[in-house]
Amino acid sequence: MATSGKDSDKAGQTGKNKAIVASPRGFCAGVSYAIEIVNTVLEQHGPPVYVRHEIVHNRHVVEDLRNRGARFVEDLADVPRGSLLVFSAHGVSPAIRQQADQLGLRVVDATCPLVTKVHLEAARFADQDYDILLIGHRGHVEVEGTLGHAPERMQLVETVEDVAEVQVRDAERVAVVTQTTLSVDDTREIILAIRERFPAVSTPGRDDICYATQNRQEAVKALALRCRLVFVLGSPNSSNANRLVEVARSAGAQATLIETAADISEEDLDNNLNKRDASGRQAVGVTAGASTPELLVQQTLARLRELGCTEVEELRTAEERVTFSLPAQQIENA
Repeated sequence: MATSGKDSDKAGQTGKNKAIVASPRGFCAGVSYAIEIVNTVLEQHGPPVYVRHEIVHNRHVVEDLRNRGARFVEDLADVPRGSLLVFSAHGVSPAIRQQADQLGLRVVDATCPLVTKVHLEAARFADQDYDILLIGHRGHVEVEGTLGHAPERMQLVETVEDVAEVQVRDAERVAVVTQTTLSVDDTREIILAIRERFPAVSTPGRDDICYATQNRQEAVKALALRCRLVFVLGSPNSSNANRLVEVARSAGAQATLIETAADISEEDLDNNLNKRDASGRQAVGVTAGASTPELLVQQTLARLRELGCTEVEELRTAEERVTFSLPAQQIENA
């Protein structure tokens, strides 16, 4: 027998409350690589170990390492001569490397290998006398490091509108590199605008885009199609975590950036559990930025269970098998 709309809604509200957790989520290979380097350096050499900038943009990770003896600095002048210094996952400019050498610091490089790849590309294009357009966010520490690899040849492009302001010496010798925490979707419109203005431009291949950024954005899109509300675990200064919030909202879900499970209240869920929106979304979604440890995800799922989400489902959209080997010799010799 057919049921009325009200009866259907009521029937839907008597089912289990569900949380859906995205996969892939959380740590990428570059973040795991950088954190493991700091932990290994601390184990082999003992504290203090100085780290230029936060090793990754996550308060939980930084505080844990600080408690173990890591000291985070922005200015190398704050590092005593001869100390052991780790460069963060975001990478640094050649000027910073030179300063570290002048100060007699023992350096271990935890730059994400994908960031290093962009640096090498920028240097190669500069050697070939190209003008280089860097797509990225002004002020982001990775962008500052990349700009430093070819400061006379590189211009930052943040938006499609910026493309019209670009000035180059030769329209036939223009190249593009990107901030690694941007996805194909993030850069698509800007690259199209650059190609329209400079048809001969050399643009990045798909393998230049960080696999983890793309995968996490695709996962949160799929999550948003099924969830009224999506919680994104990450720190406020995490570029990729903030972008996951934007992507979820663009896909039609409500989305909130949280740092820990403690940021979720019963009030957050009152208007979401067991209620469908116009598109049929009903569940509560959880994902995490590339700098967020899995422990925080599990604590969040436990909190949701306490608040009534008695069923938890994993939504898998890709498999990730990327790993980076530690620079064992570099760590040992530091």
